[in-house]
Amino acid sequence: MNLHEYQAKELVKKYGVPIQEGIAADTVDAALEAAKKLQADTGTGCWVIKAQIHAGGRGKGGGVKVATSMDKVKEKSEAILGMNLITPQTGAQGKLVRKILVAQDVYDGDASLRKEFYVSILTDRSRKCDVIIYSTEGGMDIEEVAHSTPEKIHKEYIDPVAGLQPFQARKVAFNLGLSGDAFKHMVKFISSLYKSYQSIDASLIEVNPCLKTSSDKIIAVDAKINLDDNALYRHPEIAAMRDLHEEDPTEVEAGKHNLNFIKLDGNVGCMVNGAGLAMATMDMIKLAGGSPANFLDVGGTANATTVEAGFRIILSDPNVKAILINIFGGIVRCDRVAQGIVDAYKNIGEIKVPIIVRLQGTNADVAKKLIDESGLKVYSAILLKEAAELVNQVLKD
Repeated sequence: MNLHEYQAKELVKKYGVPIQEGIAADTVDAALEAAKKLQADTGTGCWVIKAQIHAGGRGKGGGVKVATSMDKVKEKSEAILGMNLITPQTGAQGKLVRKILVAQDVYDGDASLRKEFYVSILTDRSRKCDVIIYSTEGGMDIEEVAHSTPEKIHKEYIDPVAGLQPFQARKVAFNLGLSGDAFKHMVKFISSLYKSYQSIDASLIEVNPCLKTSSDKIIAVDAKINLDDNALYRHPEIAAMRDLHEEDPTEVEAGKHNLNFIKLDGNVGCMVNGAGLAMATMDMIKLAGGSPANFLDVGGTANATTVEAGFRIILSDPNVKAILINIFGGIVRCDRVAQGIVDAYKNIGEIKVPIIVRLQGTNADVAKKLIDESGLKVYSAILLKEAAELVNQVLKD
């Protein structure tokens, strides 16, 4: 699960991470009230208006504006709220801005004394440990830094048993070229950030930029958090922060039926049981000349209801020109899946796209009989390779 910037900042603040203070607003009037409150609390006379969407590059798309007066707060808020914000991470379709963050301007004092850094913490699966990734080149173009000057990207690996050691936090601050108070504040910043990362079961925390102010304070000006969905049951208060508007509607619908679904940009809908088999199926579709439109794992407890739900979700994608069902009956019974296919066909009505079915394993013979006697117009296959080739064939016809 992803969080908005204002939510991420509030979370890390609880663990001692200094942040750029701000207040979220979903109307222009609320934005003006937020600006007044910030002025009273922090003494700021300048604000930053930030679009709140689950995508980076907001500044490049016009979703971050500076306001130097209340009139400008009103003007910038009106411009950003309701806009369709297009960034390098949203794709051409963009995202509707439903909420903004009115934040204090922390870029005060002598500009020559300020410095932006990049800091993130995530799991390195190859090394089976957490890693702090950091750079002196923070800001909007960190991706270009990683591509053009990878030597400026540093990594500090954290032993999963020992945890973050004080010398490691000091090493990060030293490699960022800090000294004096800024060094001390960065050491504390890294320690607090890692504590928040562990405490909320995050899979990623990214701070970009992490600002050294002209007075040597270290502040999270932006924050991005990805959470491990499997651990959300331990954090109901965080799970309640989920913004369904920012997620693909079909993926949200799939979640209601406990289906593992990810929308892709191909033309062949896939319904498979088991993540490994699903990936193998998508590979075979690509090798045969097709392109998968989704990843859909109905799991080991699939029944007629979940299969029908999967069918509806796949068919909601207008790009789908064929559907491949590949079920290996180990835990799940093939006849249950077959009954789901028949029921879906009857309940949904005529399915105009061709369906290729491969059912092997428990009760596969019963499943074949169910489908054969249903009158459905389907193509059957024994081998996965044959099923993928059939997909390619029907797409050409």
